[in-house]
Amino acid sequence: MSNNLANIAIGSDHAGFEQKESVKQYLLGLGYQVTDCGTMSADSVDYPDFAHKVAETVLGSSNTLGILLCGSGNGVCLTANKHQGIRAALCWLPELGALAKQHNNANILCLPARYISNETANEIASAYLNASFEGGRHERRVEKIDL
Repeated sequence: MSNNLANIAIGSDHAGFEQKESVKQYLLGLGYQVTDCGTMSADSVDYPDFAHKVAETVLGSSNTLGILLCGSGNGVCLTANKHQGIRAALCWLPELGALAKQHNNANILCLPARYISNETANEIASAYLNASFEGGRHERRVEKIDL
């Protein structure tokens, strides 16, 4: 676990539900504290409801990161990024998960559940959580994100 961050807020819509459950179990097995912001079944729901819950949880705690899942990852990513202070990144490869943290200091990882396997989702989450923000030239850029 990098940066002493042990808390993860996780959420998904119906399309990401099964993969959310898989990632949640994986993270618990690694010793992370996981707050499940829903959904709690594969019944059809609206992704913004859960993206907002995860974003609010991340913003409410200095030691919490977020993971969001939906079919394409786009819906939850767009929604989370509406929150001032959230830097949500859509990632479909482990390398992108690491770069999201290293270069963009992403505080929410978004995963496209319909396009990656559970194993790949776990690999991306691990790469993201084990990476550290590099600062330096990236700090200046990240500071320009919020309006």
